[in-house]
Amino acid sequence: MRVSCLLPRAACVTAIGLIALSGCGSSKPAYCSHRSDLSASIKGLTNLSDIGGLSGLQSQLKTIQSDANSVVSSAKSDFPTETSAITSSVDALSSAVKALPSSPSVGQIAAIAPAAANVVNAVKGFSDATSSKCS
Repeated sequence: MRVSCLLPRAACVTAIGLIALSGCGSSKPAYCSHRSDLSASIKGLTNLSDIGGLSGLQSQLKTIQSDANSVVSSAKSDFPTETSAITSSVDALSSAVKALPSSPSVGQIAAIAPAAANVVNAVKGFSDATSSKCS
């Protein structure tokens, strides 16, 4: 199918280009949806008793790690400080969870709360930094 343009050739090319670009201006960066996924996955840490003990915690951590990797991959160049904070906090949480014995006590599980809080804070910092791009 051939499209004809009533404008001079250069003006036609410019008009087509502007129409194509106008559709791109309203889309949000990929990290916006990744940010939403990560925020949802860290909400699973708010009540450790609901996630099914150590195996549930380990499973939730894998989800968080996957979502964090998506955020970092998509936003690292635009938000290096915030994505670095996410990476380091998720790594620290992972280390804390790996250090738990196979049948941790409530106190041992509670000891990972500061690491979990650091992840929440890092994600909040990223969300705050990206709010103008993702709203």
